[in-house]
Order: sequence, then structure tokens, then C-alpha cells
Amino acid sequence: MWVPAERLKQPPSVTRWPSAEEAAASRWFSSCALGPRTAQRRTWVPAMVPWRASESGDVTPAVLDWYGALASGRPGVLVVEATGIRDVPSGPLLRIGHDRFLPGLAQLVERVRLASAGETLLLVQIIDFLQIRRRPTRAAYLQRFLSITDHHRRVTERTDEGEVRTALEALDDEALRRALTDREWEALERGFRERVDDDRPHLRALPTVLPGLFADAAARAVEAGFDGVELHYAHAYTMASFLSAQNQRDDGYGGSLAGRLRLPREVLAAVRARVGKDAVVGLRYLTEEIIAGGSTVEDAIVIGRALAEDGADFLSLSRGGKFEDAAQPKIGEAAYPYTGQSGYECMPTYVSDARGPYGRNLDATARIKRALVEAGLSTPVVAAGGIHGFTQAEDVLGRGDADFVAAARQSLADPMWLEKIRLGRGAEVRRCTYTNYCEALDQRHKAVTCKLWDRVDLDEPGLVLDPTGRRRLVPPAWKP
Repeated sequence: MWVPAERLKQPPSVTRWPSAEEAAASRWFSSCALGPRTAQRRTWVPAMVPWRASESGDVTPAVLDWYGALASGRPGVLVVEATGIRDVPSGPLLRIGHDRFLPGLAQLVERVRLASAGETLLLVQIIDFLQIRRRPTRAAYLQRFLSITDHHRRVTERTDEGEVRTALEALDDEALRRALTDREWEALERGFRERVDDDRPHLRALPTVLPGLFADAAARAVEAGFDGVELHYAHAYTMASFLSAQNQRDDGYGGSLAGRLRLPREVLAAVRARVGKDAVVGLRYLTEEIIAGGSTVEDAIVIGRALAEDGADFLSLSRGGKFEDAAQPKIGEAAYPYTGQSGYECMPTYVSDARGPYGRNLDATARIKRALVEAGLSTPVVAAGGIHGFTQAEDVLGRGDADFVAAARQSLADPMWLEKIRLGRGAEVRRCTYTNYCEALDQRHKAVTCKLWDRVDLDEPGLVLDPTGRRRLVPPAWKP
């Protein structure tokens, strides 16, 4: 995991908890239009993957309990985790790529409506991702995975494929590095990863395939009862890769910013055409990629204007989280896009530089919001990144830097925190300490919990524990 050179330990930011009357009169707890809906509050819980779905992508009782807990805090908007739009195996991640997932998703909607007393707008984040493989052993890669080419035959002076593989395996690392292309060496050292500008038929076909897949998924979301969808255009995944300055496709869907925007705009148009104007259709994208040769906030301003002009109902802004600078994985593990500097910027810890971990994305978010206003666009902007206090949120809204303020890790630490604030009980909020204990669980694809509550009251009757029996999966109940 990348850490800044300064390594300063930062305490939680100072906040003042309001009385119930002050909370009721605050901006954060005021209503705001969100496309065809109105959020009762400007509080927002963004998508987090809790690793509680079944291996086939179905909603499970643990999924229902997780979202029931988050909904009990009655946020204005709750976004369900990144949910795959393809009908392909993807492990314990929710999926929406087939009608068979509808009954479970409808149950999830019902659970959230009940837990929030109908006060929370519910969106589902829909995502596409490309293939990534685990880092292989040297022998396995050279004997099984490497596609032998004429270049390898020339280097080894062999023609028989088996002899070529044996000769490559006998080379020392320096000689092997010279014998392999950059992408082949990367596949050996880090595991193979597809890119949107690879010259492979199924990747070249993405612009003809993805608009329909996203539109189908959005239609299922509406049928299941969601208020709408959030298109996942952020971090290390397919749509973010199209937007990236590193996308060098030569078919009109890469290279220039206009080319990189082409498919995201077409997906948005296809989704809107399918679900109509009665469903919320927004998106999450990056203010900055934080990688060499990556997209900048200036790019993000152009992207935001274009997608807002195309009718996006909101823009939710994140930061970093890319594969390009991820740490080298161990053999047998896949690269994780939150281990490099871009990942740190997405989820900074309490060990930080002088800027600290709180609100590192706010300056870029404010620039994008100002650019929208200057263009005459009123599209709501969602700010996020190290928000864990009432004062922080009020300041963001008061300056006009955003229209909603979101908090992921703080909502994980205390799903009831927003309700506690609303009731004037802010002093009882369990505040996130930003150790990224939760992120480490996510990296290992284990059920995500918070160290502040996952070992508490393990003898509670009827409590559901993780497979080890040592962690509870939802926090202890809180009642005023």
C-alpha cells in the first residue's frame, strides 16, 4: 500500500454536533431535487462492495441485513454496490445481467423501504469490468499462459513450441525481460489485464455491446423497484477506462477527449431511452486519475459539462483508484486498484501528509461544480472523500461546492450516524478512524466490516457471524 512520504498521523477532524432543531434547519438535512425525484435530505451513502452476495451474484440474507442497517440511518440517497451488468460469473458480487436476479433485487428494495420508513431514495450502481488474472508463477506463465510468437522463436532460436517454452524458462530474469514484450512481462509480473484499447475482437466490439447491456440492466433496476441507477464511470473499470487519457483506441472511441467521451455519452443516452424520464439516471466518475499520463481535473470539467448537457440527473465525484499504479500482487493474487498513489487518493488513511485524509477531493469537486454553474447547468453534484462530520458537510454545501455530501467509510463505521445527527444525538456517533481496516478486508474479498464494531457483543442472540465465527456482519442495533 502506497503511503505519503511525510507519514503524519492525523486525528479525526473537529466537528460540532447540532441540536435536533439545528439539524432540521441545516442545508445537509434539507431536500433537493434529483432528476424526477426529490431527496428528503442531501445526505448520501455511496456504493460500497460488502462481499455478501452469493457466488452466483444473488441477493442473500446477509445482503438484506447490510442494506437494512444502512437504510436505518435514513440517508437521503443510498446507492447499492457495484452490480454487474453481464450474465457472467463474478464471485460474491451482486449481478443484474439476467431477469432471474429480479426477485432478490426486489426484496432488497423492499427491505430498504421498510428500514428507512420510505424516506431514502434507492439507486443501484451498475458496472462493467474487463478480465484480470492472478499473478502466475514464472513456470506456469511460460509453460501455459504465454502465447508463443515468431519473436519468441527468433529469440530462442527454436521452432518447436515446447522447446521455445523450455528455452525461455531457462533464461535469467534480465534475459527473459528482453525476450518478452512489455505487455507479456507485465502479465508475468502482475497478472494479465485487458485494456479497452487492446486489439481483440470482443474489446473492439465494446461500443456496440455496452449501451444495450447497460440499458437492459437499468430497465431491470426500475422493474425491481429502484428509484434509478448510477452508471459506474469511475476507478479501474471499463467505462472509466474509455474516459481515461490513456485510452488510445483508433476507432473514434479513444484518443481525443471527444472520442473518449463518445461511448459514455452513448451509454447514458441508451439508458435514458430505455427507462424514460421517470427514473433517476446519474453517474459516478473521477475528478482526477492520479496516474502518469492520466486524466486531470481539466478533463473532468469537460466530461462533467458534456454528461450534464446530455441529461445526467447527477454527477457523483470520486478520485483515483486505478490499476496502472497498483502494487505488485503476490503470486496467486490479482492486482488491487487501491494500493498505489491513485488508490491512496481515493481512500486515504489517518497516516497522511500535511493535507490530511479529510476532503482531499473537495477542491476538484468545487471546480467542476463552478464550471457547471458557469455553463448554466443545475445538475446536482455529489461530493465525497473523508467526510465524517456535520461541520464539514455544512461548509461544503454552504460554499456551493456541491449539492449532496456523501460518506462511505463513516457510514460503514456507524450506519445510524445520520439519524443520530438528525435527532440531536451527534455525540453518540461512532466516528471512523480511517485505518482502512475495511479496505484490507475488501482487498482479500472478505465480508467487509468495521473494527469499531465487528467484535462487539458476539453473544447477541440470533447474531449472524462471518465464516470464521469471529466477526459480526452488522453493527449492534441503536435506538434513541
